[in-house]
Amino acid sequence: MTAKSFESDLLAHLPQLRRYARALAGDRAWADDLVQDATERALNRASAFRPGTNLRAWLFTIMRNLYIDQLRGRRDIAVDDETAPWRHMAAPRGEVDGLVLRDVQRALYCLPVEQREVMLLVCVEEMSYQEASQVLNVPAGTVMSRLSRAREHMRVMLGEDAGRKASSLKVVSRS
Repeated sequence: MTAKSFESDLLAHLPQLRRYARALAGDRAWADDLVQDATERALNRASAFRPGTNLRAWLFTIMRNLYIDQLRGRRDIAVDDETAPWRHMAAPRGEVDGLVLRDVQRALYCLPVEQREVMLLVCVEEMSYQEASQVLNVPAGTVMSRLSRAREHMRVMLGEDAGRKASSLKVVSRS
């Protein structure tokens, strides 16, 4: 893979990286910083990428590791903290769907981090179980187990009515 090809492939993944960063961080500025840091790290370590392997999973792994490092350094904000910004985000004005989205988003951030990560990777980023297992550095069975628990927690938090509205969170087998 040439340097130019690597760079163009990396650029093609920026929208996905940004979406994942926003979902992880819950804060636009922090998400933008994460994307920038992950992109910089990927470019600086391009020689470490093995051609023929999954660039997307490699980039998401870099992003996740940076996020974890930054979380450890940010003692002022805990992921499950009641004062976290995502707990109080307003829904888009005048949209009933926005209210459901807000409820889904709040429920997502109430999940334990391990379950939230799996939900984001498999249900939002549409990664296979294998790809998610690479990003998270856990077996595919662990991904499936965490996803199952995450879905059940979401159903409970959203209630039966909201659970039906959020049925788009269900994903068929992604082996």
